[in-house]
Amino acid sequence: MHSTTMTPIQALQKYFGYSEFRHQQEAIIQHILNGQDVLALMPTGGGKSLCYQLPAVLMDGVTIVISPLIALMKDQVDSLNVNGISAAFLNSTQSPDEQQRITDQLKKGNIKLLYLAPERLFGQGSNLISFLKSLSVCLIAIDEAHCISHWGHDFRPEYLMLADLKNEFPKTPVIALTATADKLTRKDILEKLNLNSPAEFVSSFNRANITYRIVPKKNSFNQLLAFLDERKEDSGIIYCLSRKSTEELTADLKNEGFAAEAYHAGMDNVDKARNQEAFLKDEVKIIVATIAFGMGINKSNVRYVVHVDLPKNIEGYYQETGRAGRDGLPSDALLLYSYGDANKLQRFARVEGNEEQSAIMLKKLDDMVKYCQLQTCRRQYLMHYFDESFPDNCGSCDICLSEYQKFDATLIAQKALSAVARLKERFGNTYVIDFLRGSKREKIWEEHKQLKTYGIGADISRADWLRYLRELVALGYLQVTDDAYPVLKLTDKSDAVLKGQQKVELIASQTTEERTAEVIPYEGGLLQELKITRRDIAASQNVPPYMILSDVALIEMATYLPQTLDELRLISGFGDIKLARYGREFLVPVKDYCSKNGLTSRIKQKSAKRVQKAGHERTNNRLRSSDTKIETFTLYRSGKTIQEIATERGLAATTVEGHLSYFVQTGEIDVLEFVKEEKIPAIKDAVESYGYERLSPLKEVLGDDYSYGEIRAVIGWMNRNTN
Repeated sequence: MHSTTMTPIQALQKYFGYSEFRHQQEAIIQHILNGQDVLALMPTGGGKSLCYQLPAVLMDGVTIVISPLIALMKDQVDSLNVNGISAAFLNSTQSPDEQQRITDQLKKGNIKLLYLAPERLFGQGSNLISFLKSLSVCLIAIDEAHCISHWGHDFRPEYLMLADLKNEFPKTPVIALTATADKLTRKDILEKLNLNSPAEFVSSFNRANITYRIVPKKNSFNQLLAFLDERKEDSGIIYCLSRKSTEELTADLKNEGFAAEAYHAGMDNVDKARNQEAFLKDEVKIIVATIAFGMGINKSNVRYVVHVDLPKNIEGYYQETGRAGRDGLPSDALLLYSYGDANKLQRFARVEGNEEQSAIMLKKLDDMVKYCQLQTCRRQYLMHYFDESFPDNCGSCDICLSEYQKFDATLIAQKALSAVARLKERFGNTYVIDFLRGSKREKIWEEHKQLKTYGIGADISRADWLRYLRELVALGYLQVTDDAYPVLKLTDKSDAVLKGQQKVELIASQTTEERTAEVIPYEGGLLQELKITRRDIAASQNVPPYMILSDVALIEMATYLPQTLDELRLISGFGDIKLARYGREFLVPVKDYCSKNGLTSRIKQKSAKRVQKAGHERTNNRLRSSDTKIETFTLYRSGKTIQEIATERGLAATTVEGHLSYFVQTGEIDVLEFVKEEKIPAIKDAVESYGYERLSPLKEVLGDDYSYGEIRAVIGWMNRNTN
């Protein structure tokens, strides 16, 4: 089957410019080269397409790729052609002449990958199958394979036709690929495609470079503006539930001076294509979209994804957030959550005349709501949802970046549960809160005003009561019905609280730790010049800039300042083809910048093994993070207090404490500057018993007499010999 003596790793270097595989790519590729069927489950941005594109280069014949979206086909074909791999697609947007030209090229064996929609293969009157059988088809790849399953979140009936593929091409290996499928969906994919003893590869779902945040929705437009103001130069996607809100939000953002365009299924194809193209080419920074946008969009430098409305299920949310940071650089996922959105979505979740499907969709929505109400690590919840184990602190979601101070709220919980019980579990949040606060409004029934519980929570504000009720639901002491008008009810856990047998702790306050962005210390001026060079090359080739080179590659060039083609070869993404095509053009701005600023090549600082994920390059992160720590240390040594340093540097006090505890660890600051000697044994004992991954459990154990700053300092002191 092999058309070349080239090894997979040599092909990876030559065509894609990388020196090592990611996830399980190498094993998957080897299975295909051995003629075996494969099911590959790999997260969005994990490098799925390489699993069939690379074997296609190494094998004799043509690889057929089944894909559900025209936009995805065009994107991938352009990208392959830029990499020097001959690829084409056949779809309804092409003229008969164009289709004939591609057919002729296929007959001559000049095309390595052909992209098709499923209905194209088996549609009425289609003779494409018999034409393909006259060619040498070496591999069939089915992308977005979850579309074949009723259990999946994105079922497409036309995918069911693909069951016949194995009958038509019994000896051709098939690879089915998806980014989101639970166990039930995976089983369904294998059965429906009739794969022959397939090897299953399930890669980790963890997208380590994405920070997940959920914020209660209050005046969402102002919240959005605050988020976007810090990201004016970045590309991002904002998801809305309805077409109308998509258009309104786009208009509002344009009024505020943002380069934004809308995208939804109701727009005509010309407008959709134009807006998508402008976004891919970085002419538009923000796309405001319904979920119709993004499936298969391969733009690698999307820095954030915002959901201003609640997604319908975890699979959709995971896939949409996964469109951020496909280049491995730090990226953000923000969701603005309101319980009202969940109620609204219940109506959409029901499938007319199909109770079983409705139940599946409502359960998926309920899982989404639980995710939003979590007080534990969000990443762990996502991983568990996809049957993957994960520790309880990821260090990069809003929960893990926060310190929660809790208080004994048993009495508050008893008041709330008692009110729900006295109201016979027949009312929702608003009425229960009004009842607890002793509201004089007419809507409170007269008979309820006579109950002992009426008004026992008058000392607590409406906003706090709402927060406490939501927390009690999240902790399982109350539950909310799934009706059109949700009602609060007691649970199995309520009784122990009402009887005083169960202590309840709720959150009093929350402080969020700053996370230093993991950015390589590059030459900023040079990076801008390299972006202009990339933009000009992309315009001349009529492809999006990220297809020429990723942001990772530009940042590496602006960091290591390569001066020759041999040095440029060590930069991520520069394979033989791109080096020959664009290498000299990219060297011009680097050399000019270096001569103007008296700089020379730093390529020796780069490890011999090329780094694919520049956003995670530890040596440089350490340089960056030690700079910020040294600044804090210098101010502290000049006599400033932690609060003064925090104010001057615009950091949280907890971050400043974290910086200084580092110097306790190195021995440059004495632990006794932060902690009285008699307090150390108790903190040490708690750390040894509970570990130091999370501070909040230690604070709970030690109590109010011990501060987070003291705990951090002792942890630094305990680790002083490990540095």
